[in-house]
Amino acid sequence: MDITVLFKLTYGLYVVGAMDGERPVGCVINTCFQVTSQNPILAISLNKNNYTLDAIKRSKVFSLSIIAEETDTSVIGTFGFCSSRDNDKYAAYGYETSGGAPLVKGTFAGRLILEAINFVDNETHVVVMARLKDTIKGEGTPMTYEYYHRVVKGKAPKNAPTYVEEKTETEQAADKATAQSNGKRKYRCSICGYEVEAEGELPDDFKCPMCRMAKEKFVPVE
Repeated sequence: MDITVLFKLTYGLYVVGAMDGERPVGCVINTCFQVTSQNPILAISLNKNNYTLDAIKRSKVFSLSIIAEETDTSVIGTFGFCSSRDNDKYAAYGYETSGGAPLVKGTFAGRLILEAINFVDNETHVVVMARLKDTIKGEGTPMTYEYYHRVVKGKAPKNAPTYVEEKTETEQAADKATAQSNGKRKYRCSICGYEVEAEGELPDDFKCPMCRMAKEKFVPVE
């Protein structure tokens, strides 16, 4: 079965924020949809290993920030590729609170404040059904998951519902051959999977535009 057909389904990108006691936590998701129009109920999907899910179960209240094409892409790397268990994801951006939920500062297409009303077990993931409590207008064009892959050239975190294994050896060899034919080398961030091509070595001051990791975290794509 060719599961890449699932890539044709449309997705957005969102930052989920919740309070773990007095500490803000959060993550990036790509699965959210509106279930009802009257007194709106929405649904999001979170991996069972996700620490933010634990916080939502305790507090019941969470925020959803709709990532825009104009959003600082490092937000995706910071909130999507490390755990809130041992990282302060808000440190580089700051945050405000609304309705008891944290909102990471920055440019977003809009914000939603929701209250969890049900948790549905789906094997590896949990679908959280939540009632809309408030909205905050934003600016910019909502970033689709297709745009994220095609323009930002980002990868899906392993906890994401849409995660698939890395390319086969044949596909990796083809990518390497293409890069060599252009006189360039391809490097991949070992933290978030972001790939970049360069003539020779990466500059010493290079930082990953996704997760802000230094050059040392990049490895050649063999």
